[in-house]
Amino acid sequence: MPTIPVLLDVDTGVDDALAILFAVAHPDIEVLGISCVAGNASLERVVENTLRILDVAGAPDIPVAAGARRPLISPARSASHVHGEGGLGTVHLPPCERTPAPVNAVELMRRLITESQRPVTVVALAPQTNLALLLRQYPDLAENIERIVFMGGSASVGNATAVAEFNVWHDPEAAAIVLDAGIPTFMYGLDVFNQVSVDRDVATALETGDSGYGRVVGALLANRVARSENSAAEYTGLIGDAGALCALVDPDALTTRLMPVRVELTGYGRGQTIVDQRRRVGEDILHGTAGSWEVVEVALDVDAPRFARLFLDTLSLSPLAN
Repeated sequence: MPTIPVLLDVDTGVDDALAILFAVAHPDIEVLGISCVAGNASLERVVENTLRILDVAGAPDIPVAAGARRPLISPARSASHVHGEGGLGTVHLPPCERTPAPVNAVELMRRLITESQRPVTVVALAPQTNLALLLRQYPDLAENIERIVFMGGSASVGNATAVAEFNVWHDPEAAAIVLDAGIPTFMYGLDVFNQVSVDRDVATALETGDSGYGRVVGALLANRVARSENSAAEYTGLIGDAGALCALVDPDALTTRLMPVRVELTGYGRGQTIVDQRRRVGEDILHGTAGSWEVVEVALDVDAPRFARLFLDTLSLSPLAN
């Protein structure tokens, strides 16, 4: 089977790091380049984290470029309460000799998409500011984009707010622009994101093992987050954004539906991905008040143990965990 040419768009915190490690290791994925955006951490920190994670992975010379420092309209907001001030939780990696590309993220994405002999899959694991700027400036590039897989949104509850997921909430205008670009789109949202985890004893075995690579993965999995204001930080073991890459190579492990989706841009619901799950036509449609929606393939459920196994197997860590 031919590999899938992929562009990653990241705001490298803990879960983006796990996704990068998976993407580099999986034989069916060819990472053409990585664009960086502020989100989980500052842009400078995101770029440095990305370069250092590639070094941990022993990756080839994959171009990495810095992009947007802030959303299109809103100010940048910190996610240090989840990812720590450095973006990688308790993981502190040594500096590496890799350097970012001497062009901005939009130019790198434009060049790689244009030069690719096959349509490119864009996997967006961050606020979609870079991608929105790219598609606004170069709309014809859509012809050489196979589809957009994004980690973001939710068909149920949110995390940044009661209804909005962080990546979309951080730059809802960008997410709306990307949905409106006419490119086939797949949403790997919180409905599945929060299901896929690695058992605590497995993460502990990795974190305390002999492999430096395994210790980094174990420490990233062991990053602890308080689930509520009055609770202590606890182990979740989520593979996070790596699940969107698992979806790319093992889509049969998911339950999905093509459904109308829109991004709410005003009020408390700002940043919510409204997913129309109705089975019959509603009054808003009958009376012409529904507004515009885009049809998106939405992941609703996942075989979580299957994705967890795929993640560990791809990183060649299952034997270390036994």
